[in-house]
Amino acid sequence: MVKNGQMTVIRQMTYEPVGRGAAAVETMTFDRLRELNDGGTQRADFHVLAVVDAGHGSVTVDFLRHPLQKRSAVWIAPGAVHRWEDIADVAGQVVLFVPTAPVTSATRELVASPAREVRWRIPDADWPFVDAARSHLLLEASAPPGDVSAEVPEILLSALIARLRPRHAEAPSVNPVFRLFQASVDAHFREHHDAGYYARTLGYAPRTLTRAVQRATGRSAKAYLVDRIVLEAKRLLAHDRLTAAACATALGFPDTSNFSVFFRKATGMPPGAWQATVAAE
Repeated sequence: MVKNGQMTVIRQMTYEPVGRGAAAVETMTFDRLRELNDGGTQRADFHVLAVVDAGHGSVTVDFLRHPLQKRSAVWIAPGAVHRWEDIADVAGQVVLFVPTAPVTSATRELVASPAREVRWRIPDADWPFVDAARSHLLLEASAPPGDVSAEVPEILLSALIARLRPRHAEAPSVNPVFRLFQASVDAHFREHHDAGYYARTLGYAPRTLTRAVQRATGRSAKAYLVDRIVLEAKRLLAHDRLTAAACATALGFPDTSNFSVFFRKATGMPPGAWQATVAAE
């Protein structure tokens, strides 16, 4: 399934399906997840979608804890730092898939949504349809290699996502301009901290870009960019245990002082103090 990277605190996990060549979708039970899970913090380059049948536990995703309970679903996006906790009696399935796996325009919208919630409860009326879609996916995903087209699990994954109805921003608000901005920020936020850079690079007036970002997220382009840098800084401080100086270098700040002022303005705390509060939890 996955291959551990070289990080000592955060487990970097790369999508490597077992026995299915280039399959874009893989499934496992919570029993298997427990065998693989050491209680540590991890980050994957693929999507993790879990459907809980029974039991109680929790998963912490980017510093927010989410409960796991009967007929709930969890969606962890690539790059999110997460940790499974107290899952000894949780029953259900976990679906792993690469970002390009869904095949319908609607499910691709959901995969790309910046406002998709991590955890939600599946309504009782929807459960039979979710269960049926999941069962069909599990059956096809277990077929011998070469026995089925690789597209079939991707089609069935799309059906499962559609039936799960993840909570997300209204589709009209996720416009092409924001999509381009989001992708550019993810690629370049370590080097470019000025929203004007993204407007120039994408060929839009700053006002046009800000309107697009506000419609999609309720935040200005500058605020969205700050949030993205702060999230990565928190990941580095809390999980990689970097110093403020090392974070400044990793995130493209000219010096430690500049980074510390930025972080304190955004969070209300200096980097070292914030790191200490997380370590004490």
